[in-house]
Amino acid sequence: MLPPLRPSALLRLVILTLSAMPPLAAQAPSADKAPSVETSVVKIFSTMRYPDPYKPWTKQGPRESTGSGVIIEGKRILTNAHVVLYATQVQVQANQSGDKITATVESISQGIDLAVLRLDDESFFDHRPPLPRAAKLPAVKDSVLVYGFPAGGATLAITKGIISRIDFTPYNFPTSGLRIQIDAAINPGNSGGPAVDGEKMIGLAFSRLGGGDNIGYIIPCEEIELFLADVADGRFDGKPAMFDTMQTFQNPALRRFLKIPKDTEGMIITQTDTNDPSYPLKQWDLITAIGDTKIDNEGMVKVGDLRLNFQYLLQKTARNGRVPFTIVRGGAEMKIELPVAAKRPMLIPDLDGAYPPYFIYGPMVFSTATQLFLGGLNNAAIPLSASRSPLALRRADKPAFPGEELVVVSSPFFTHKLAIDYSQAQSNVVEKVNGTVIKNLAHLVAVLRDLTDEFVVFEFAGRRFETPVFPRQAMLAATEEILIDNGIRAQGSPDTLAVWNAKSK
Repeated sequence: MLPPLRPSALLRLVILTLSAMPPLAAQAPSADKAPSVETSVVKIFSTMRYPDPYKPWTKQGPRESTGSGVIIEGKRILTNAHVVLYATQVQVQANQSGDKITATVESISQGIDLAVLRLDDESFFDHRPPLPRAAKLPAVKDSVLVYGFPAGGATLAITKGIISRIDFTPYNFPTSGLRIQIDAAINPGNSGGPAVDGEKMIGLAFSRLGGGDNIGYIIPCEEIELFLADVADGRFDGKPAMFDTMQTFQNPALRRFLKIPKDTEGMIITQTDTNDPSYPLKQWDLITAIGDTKIDNEGMVKVGDLRLNFQYLLQKTARNGRVPFTIVRGGAEMKIELPVAAKRPMLIPDLDGAYPPYFIYGPMVFSTATQLFLGGLNNAAIPLSASRSPLALRRADKPAFPGEELVVVSSPFFTHKLAIDYSQAQSNVVEKVNGTVIKNLAHLVAVLRDLTDEFVVFEFAGRRFETPVFPRQAMLAATEEILIDNGIRAQGSPDTLAVWNAKSK
């Protein structure tokens, strides 16, 4: 039997034992996070200057914003588009670092909400490896860790949860994609941070459901890979999509009306997105399969253990801009090749990261109708409809001819005697100037440039609008005075000034 240890001997034994243990930083990492994740997550600082659609000659005041990002291969950083959209300055800071490195946006897609950044100093990546991405989708109930820099603190935050749902859903028009719902907390500032399962990233945090409890969303790696492959040539093209109007095939009267057997399922085409007679789909066609995959009566397909909207397979089956479908028309089954496109031309388009064009003529400011401009008029939806404004009636239309735009009076009249007693024309759509139908903003500028009439007459589309009439020479003389009085540097955006200063043909 060993003699009992004296206190001094016991103390020496404890010291020897502790000294033999590895330091805390060198101990094995916990099983549910990879040791490289923390070094691969960054904080992003952005200064935004958003467009002002109602004062298009200027920009909104600068806004400071923070988000998160993750290092990927090629000495790049992946984040959300909304973290850096309209950013005039972007800086990146590593976890546990006080240095901020200037970055530039290399590629961006507002549709799928992804962006890639390059750093001015690539030595930043010398000891910071890219985070590996999972090659396949996670499963519902899999665990997930979300890394990022949410509001409420300056250091890296990690939240834990599970995969709640995976579906195929619209992102920002016209883009749809896979989306993973998780119950881990996602808050402002988490955007662009990685969601990790095991040692690999399974997606990128990008939003949360306002008013919902523990409902957050991540963009899965499958969508990230498609985006990175698309921008590899330096240009973002987008994902194939179809824009025809469809309805489910569940009502029994529909089946009797179309004389479709009970064992045939699919989606009904109620309206095609084009009137081109060569387009292979027609009203009342029943789409029964995409490629070799059958479509059910709710427009869903089986993909492994998932049930997703059939349009998910467009990006899988499209070849040279065409997708194979099986349809039933007039009781007969047939195969078609449907043309698909990444973008749908819109009469009222999104600015897509650009600033609105404009032109100032006397006390009037003209611009083009955009979704951003329209978004600020939501409270005026009923008056716009009642006045039969094209902003309401043609909101979802394609251009009727190449180059068609809706030209709007974007701002209230500048204070000037020329506008005395005229009602404000803001948000009115210019239909004619001195009887000439206006095709687009450049055409309006050219018409104003070439006028020789004594008066300028503006007619607006719709009804219940005044028709303002101005002396032409007085409008020209007042323009410079108005610009100086309001501190406006240029009468128009570069594109409209190029037209104004050109010689008439």
